[in-house]
Formats: sequence, C-alpha cells, structure tokens
Amino acid sequence: MKITLAGLGNMGFPMAERLLAKPFSLTITNRTKEKALPLLEKGASWASSPAEAAKEANIFATILSDDAALDSLLIDGGVFDTLPKGSIHLSLSTISVDHAKRLEEEHGRRGQGFVSAPVFGRPDAVVEGRLRILCAGKPEAVNAVMPVLETLGPKIFRLGESPSVANLVKLSGNFMIAAAIEALGESFALVRSAGVDPALFLEILNDALFRSPLYENYGKIMAEKRYDKAGFTMDLGLKDLRLILEAAESLRVPLPLASIARDSLLAGLARGRQPLDWSAMVLSHYERAGFDEPH
Repeated sequence: MKITLAGLGNMGFPMAERLLAKPFSLTITNRTKEKALPLLEKGASWASSPAEAAKEANIFATILSDDAALDSLLIDGGVFDTLPKGSIHLSLSTISVDHAKRLEEEHGRRGQGFVSAPVFGRPDAVVEGRLRILCAGKPEAVNAVMPVLETLGPKIFRLGESPSVANLVKLSGNFMIAAAIEALGESFALVRSAGVDPALFLEILNDALFRSPLYENYGKIMAEKRYDKAGFTMDLGLKDLRLILEAAESLRVPLPLASIARDSLLAGLARGRQPLDWSAMVLSHYERAGFDEPH
C-alpha cells in the first residue's frame, strides 16, 4: 500500500512519524522541504509537488488547516488530475460541511474515493497514539483506509457513507470544547475577582463536580498560563466556530453559545493573540474583569 501524506504541521508531522513506524510505504509533501528532512532520514520518500505525490498513491492523506489550503493542494497543486482512479483521498482535516460535500462529488466524478476522517486530540495525542477518529465514506473506501487510521488512534467511530457527516460531528465537538473553555474563562475571572486562585478552583471543580479531560487539560493550561505552547491556535478556533455556525444556519439550528465563544475569540484576536492556544480566551475575560494581563 502506497500512502502519501500532505501537510507537516503540528498534527501532520507526528502522524507521519507514526506511519513510518509501521510497514507502510510513505511519501510526504509539504510547502517546504526543510520540515520534512527528519522524516526523510527515517525512511519517508519526498515528492516535490502535490501532483507528483499523488501519481502513485493508493491513499492520499491530507492534514491541512482549512478549506482554502485543501483547495490549493487539490486544484492548484494538481492532485485532482493526477490521483489515479480507484485511489482514495483521506481527509484528516477539520473542514466545512459544504466543502466535504463538494469534495465527495468531485472525487466521485473522477472515479476517486473520498473518506473524511477528522480527529479529536492535540499533537501529544498523536505522538502517544491516543487520537479518537471520526470516519465516513463509502464502505469499500473506509475499509481500505482503516489500517492507516488504526495506526493513528485506538478508537474509530464509523458514521455512515456521507463524508460530510464526520465533519459536522467534528465541528460539533469543537464547539463543545469552545463552550467549555468559555465557561472556564468566565468562571476563572469570577473567582479570581474574589481572590481565589484559579488553580484551586479547578481542583475543586474536578474533585467535587465532574472530572473531564476537557476541564482538566484546558483548565490546567489556563491556570498555569501556558498559552504560548499552542496545540490549537485562536485563529483556528475562530475558523471552526465560523464553520459550525454556517452549518447550523443551513440546518436552521440556533447555537447561541457558539456565537458567545466566537466573540471571545474575536476579542483576543483583536489584541494580536492569533498564535496563542485557544484557551487564551480566558485573557479576554480577565480583561473585562479589570485584570491587567501580559498577553
């Protein structure tokens, strides 16, 4: 099985490392070759362009930031034209529902398979093999990509034959993460105003009310002010909230909490916090409460 992986960002690079640890023939392509050099030393092959990378791929996997980046690769990069009939585009990215529908239609028209498999988990979860993966597409295509997905995570949720459903579920999950961060941020600002250390409040929350990886992990980042080590940046968070609001509007489903979290992200982005982890939403709440924050 010949696999190509396009995109060597925070998630793509450790994904490539995991695939190289298995007996896969892996080709990688990226905007810059420098990022790929450690992977080439571990046995990956390099393709100088997306079109070249797609020519002999059985599975062409992408992990890119948004719809525009994916279109740039598939259209401008020539992947649509060079990916062989019967080969499968495996999209691991968080993209819009409408875009997933368009990709399914275009790949189908060209005799290519398309599977949408967005993931839950930060870069450390990739490294440790703890990703949770959503997966939707035609059964034969899903079965073909399953060895790749099983290498990336221990739990795969199959969501039927429509790839866009996997993207809707992923965006819905990211909305819930944003809502949790929003609730933590508001609560941290409130207790801090009364002189309570947010770290102590988080300990009480996890012990007395409910223990959740979301509250534990993001709450700890916020309490320890580790926003600079971004697993998921604020601008990407805003992108996902925009996409879930678009999907909700098309389905006539109101999401008032999503709009609130979006505004908190916008407040942070207005202050130049694009590269920070999206848990830095708490800084906007601190500022509204009158605290002078360094970021």
